[in-house]
Amino acid sequence: MLSAESLAKIDKELTKYPSDHRQSAVMSALRIAQTEKGWLSEEAIAFVADYLGIPAIRALEVATFYNMYDLKPVGKYKLTVCTNISCMLRDSAGIVEHLEHKLGVHCGETTADGKFTLREGECMGSCGGAPLLHINNTQMHEHLTPGKVDEILEELK
Repeated sequence: MLSAESLAKIDKELTKYPSDHRQSAVMSALRIAQTEKGWLSEEAIAFVADYLGIPAIRALEVATFYNMYDLKPVGKYKLTVCTNISCMLRDSAGIVEHLEHKLGVHCGETTADGKFTLREGECMGSCGGAPLLHINNTQMHEHLTPGKVDEILEELK
């Protein structure tokens, strides 16, 4: 189900925890699986659980609790705009509206070409840089304006 390279990465994560606490690596293991597969199918979640030696429901609980895990296919670029209080007060709703207009999709949708998925997200812990955007859970852009959003989109094209 996962490549030898991904399994090696999970094994490395497992070394960070006592051998009788393999479940502690579930978040990292799910992230590694998602990076390889692009999203987490039920089969991928069950595989990770089996590999860690935990019940599948435990891995599913984690995957469904955190919004960084994708339980259905997403675009090449998953754009997540924080819409929590600090970002909302700095017009994250305007940024979402601008992205919806530019991409031709609403939050929760993927562009027809499969390139962009737009999402709203909870607090990302950078309230001083509000409003902000996460790209693929790895790149964060702060102090967004419609012009800055346009520059980011242009770089991704």
